[in-house]
Amino acid sequence: MERILRNRYWVLRHGKSIPNERGIIVSSMENGTLPEFQLASEGINQAELAGKLFQKELEARSILLENLRICYSPFSRTSHTAEVVAGVLNLCFQGSQCKIVEDLRERHFGPSFELKSHDKYAEVWDVDEKDPFARPEGGESVKDVACRLARAMAVMESEFTGCTILVVSHGDTLQILQTILNAANQHKGSTDVELESRLEAVQVAAVLSQHRKYALLTGELREVI
Repeated sequence: MERILRNRYWVLRHGKSIPNERGIIVSSMENGTLPEFQLASEGINQAELAGKLFQKELEARSILLENLRICYSPFSRTSHTAEVVAGVLNLCFQGSQCKIVEDLRERHFGPSFELKSHDKYAEVWDVDEKDPFARPEGGESVKDVACRLARAMAVMESEFTGCTILVVSHGDTLQILQTILNAANQHKGSTDVELESRLEAVQVAAVLSQHRKYALLTGELREVI
């Protein structure tokens, strides 16, 4: 798949957030964009460290800052992380190099999980492994998230060319994104097929049920493709 991608991608899970610190699930847009659910002080430190590590990686590869883009989820914890990283890199966060992509938002786990203990994640992941097409009541399945991430990739690929793109998002979202990107990269299909179609083609149960293999810690930076 690398041959048909216009850009290179890195992912960054947001730093430790206030919901992480409180041990609660905040997955709806309504709650997720509230300022009281941004980064905890430890998370700000994690975002700064990630920014410095990313800066070193860019320098080692002779990647110019003018060729960098930061695409991030609209949630307060991810926008806060992206803003901290942009500051480390001396990028204007309000400028054209930083962009909100709504389809990079957190997976919505539904009202029966919202604001509940994060111990309940295990319940969802257990279902995911058995049936990644099953939705938590009022929430999103792995398949639902994969579909919008295919759209997000298509948008980024259409808007940018020859860039290094840092995707700042959430645990489940980034697990699922890595799952479909890696599966599409291994898929021996025609390179003439559009990217979104290639990413949709690999969204089968055997692939999507394995998304936990790509788990990230808070503030963890990873090159994807």
